[in-house]
Amino acid sequence: MAEKDHLEEHLEKFVENIRQLGIIVSDFQPSSQAGLNQKLNFIVTGLQDIDKCRQQLHDITVPLEVFEYIDQGRNPQLYTKECLERALAKNEQVKGKIDTMKKFKSLLIQELSKVFPEDMAKYRSIRGEDHPPS
Repeated sequence: MAEKDHLEEHLEKFVENIRQLGIIVSDFQPSSQAGLNQKLNFIVTGLQDIDKCRQQLHDITVPLEVFEYIDQGRNPQLYTKECLERALAKNEQVKGKIDTMKKFKSLLIQELSKVFPEDMAKYRSIRGEDHPPS
C-alpha cells in the first residue's frame, strides 16, 4: 500500500507543478524564463518519478468506464457507486427468481405427491426427505 501512497504523492506534486506552470506561462515575462525552465525540469523529474512508481504497481487495472466518467467531468467514485447499485439490483432480481423457483418446486412436489404418491415417496427417500412438504 505504501507504493500507492507514494504514487499519489508524486501525482499530487505533478499536478501542482502543472498548475504553477500554467500560471507562469499565462503571465510570461522574459524575466521569468529561469522560473519557467525550473518548472519544466520539475515536470520532467515528476514524470520520471511517476514512471518509476508505475513499474512497481503493474497489477492495477482501471476500467475504461472510469476514464469516460473523468472525461465527462464526473466524479470517478460515482462509477463505483453505480456499479454497486447495479449489482444490488441484479442481486435482488436473482434472489426473487430463486424464491419463485423454490415456491414452484414446493408446489410441484405437493401436486405430484397427490397424483403420484408412490413415485414421490420413492423420490423423497432417494433425496433423503422423510416427510412430504406441506
